[in-house]
Amino acid sequence: MTIARYDGLAEWYEREFAGDGPARQTVLALLGDGPGRLLDVGCGSGAHTATFAERGWDVVGVDISEDLLDRARARGVEVINADAASLPFPDASFDAVVSMWTHTDVEDFGAVVRDGARVLRRGGAFVYLGVHPCFVGPHSEFAGAVGVPRLHAGHYRRAGRYTNAPGLSPSGLRAKVGATHLPLASFVQAFADAGLRIECFDEPEAGGRDFPYMVAIRARR
Repeated sequence: MTIARYDGLAEWYEREFAGDGPARQTVLALLGDGPGRLLDVGCGSGAHTATFAERGWDVVGVDISEDLLDRARARGVEVINADAASLPFPDASFDAVVSMWTHTDVEDFGAVVRDGARVLRRGGAFVYLGVHPCFVGPHSEFAGAVGVPRLHAGHYRRAGRYTNAPGLSPSGLRAKVGATHLPLASFVQAFADAGLRIECFDEPEAGGRDFPYMVAIRARR
């Protein structure tokens, strides 16, 4: 998992991404309240993780950035430095798994979903939220997710890591840490390949925008 790229950026990350908003509310609606044991994959600074705990879940967070994990520990969140594609937990040891914004940071999202499914008990929910592969990526200029995306040829179907492309804002997050792009079909297929059954696929409404910038999935093992 490549979120170690966020080391040295924890203060900025916290300022930009730790607040409440439509992404967190969407995940809470898909997840529901506890009780149960919940794993937050790519927990970052623990802002969302702490909220899951407030909703009755017994939460463990994993991330590979020690700088971000220090912030999570300061929030009282139980966290472990671990690679999301090789989780240090037994099979079927969690009632639910959550991950937010990670498919653009990891090198092999399919491996992350497979290992998340491995540690999930049968019938448990895997809730994921991330950027919309159709409208956010190397092929799309969509600054601040405002207005109409300007699409560019030659990038959408080229899965992989990028650091320079028309859709990479010179002042945004991806200019700092780069990004991995997955076309929509590959993104959705990762859940099917992991043996998960998708029961909800959403393009959350946020601020009355005409074009979505997020996708959300709830799948069952």
